[in-house]
Amino acid sequence: MRYPVVVHKDPESDYGVTVPDLPGCFSAGETLDEALEQAVEAIECHLEGLLMDGESVPAPHTLEYHQSNPDYADGIWALVNVDITRLSGKTRRVNIALPERVLSLLDKYAYQYGKTRSGFIAEAAIAYIASREDVSH
Repeated sequence: MRYPVVVHKDPESDYGVTVPDLPGCFSAGETLDEALEQAVEAIECHLEGLLMDGESVPAPHTLEYHQSNPDYADGIWALVNVDITRLSGKTRRVNIALPERVLSLLDKYAYQYGKTRSGFIAEAAIAYIASREDVSH
């Protein structure tokens, strides 16, 4: 999943990173690259905590959704990629049946974005569930 983050830098401080879709999720780094790397780690830890507490993983909003928020007006926006398939422990093999055309499209998309078939299916399922929970609340 790609999470929008906003980076702030004061003259006498490190780069600070806020993850608007995950309240309470922050990180920092001496350089911009380090700050973004630390943001990925912070997001992974935050999501792992949500899953351990039995909560769902929230779907990230678009950059455009957050850019109008005045709390982030002075920040620099970036997107960080988080592999949510690595979260929550061991994997479990399952057998599913899909139409050949769907499987072909799935594999093509996964390959194009550097994902495995299983990783893509897991990410898509979590994103779909999160989007449906936004509608039901």
